[in-house]
Amino acid sequence: MSSATVTTTNAANPANPGNAPGLTGAGRVRHAFNSILPAIILSIVVLVVWEAISRIFKLPQFVLPAPSSIGKILITRQASLSQAAWVTAEEILYGFLLSAVVGMLIAVTIARFERMGRAVYPLMVLFQNVPKIALAPLFILWFGYDLAPKILLIVVMAFFPVALNMLVGLQSADPNLVTLMRTVGASRTEILMRVQIPNSLPYLMSGIKIAITLSVIGAIVGEFAGASAGLGYMIQFASTQMETSLVFAALIQISLLGMFFYYAIEFIEWKYISWAPKL
Repeated sequence: MSSATVTTTNAANPANPGNAPGLTGAGRVRHAFNSILPAIILSIVVLVVWEAISRIFKLPQFVLPAPSSIGKILITRQASLSQAAWVTAEEILYGFLLSAVVGMLIAVTIARFERMGRAVYPLMVLFQNVPKIALAPLFILWFGYDLAPKILLIVVMAFFPVALNMLVGLQSADPNLVTLMRTVGASRTEILMRVQIPNSLPYLMSGIKIAITLSVIGAIVGEFAGASAGLGYMIQFASTQMETSLVFAALIQISLLGMFFYYAIEFIEWKYISWAPKL
């Protein structure tokens, strides 16, 4: 399997300002601020133009609300938005953690047991091609409207990048080092634990970053299919009431929630596996 199939992150990418080498303390903060400054400026320009268009053309609020109207909703309805965000965050966290565990177990199983890997890998790829949104109503039918169907939907959406990226990392371990381990009598399990798994960690983190974004999508799709709380439910309810400002406010809340989880993983990567080469 070619490592070209893996989606990775680059340390030089401005989306990863915290990974700048040779910077500590205030220097790292300044570098991070300078990295995100263009995005801040562009966002301000977009909001100003959006506000101007809304006012000049007097667009109806239910068609395209002005940013000022959305901001007002974010403030006045923050209590209900925060409560809904907490429900969605719980679904994302549990589903993401379970999908990460499932993905890692599948990758290790395929790498450790060759025959089982030849059987499992095609089925994993086949399952990945099943449209996940079509599974949501089935999960609701089987497991009800509680937490379980949302978590299960997140798992089936998010486990694949974890499994695939980690598997590439396991299979791309230095063959010379693997041969050396074999010559000193190391078992396949020892080679897996001491060589392959450490080598796979940067790949695994790349897969986990993709998985957390898919987990956010999975939670919202699950709430669209059937829920009584959460940001997805709020968006669906607000749409039926023509409260477009509330829809946009919930979308902003979801985006902020996704960014929080993503950069939490970035921090964990920087904190605990900073020794690994950045992909």
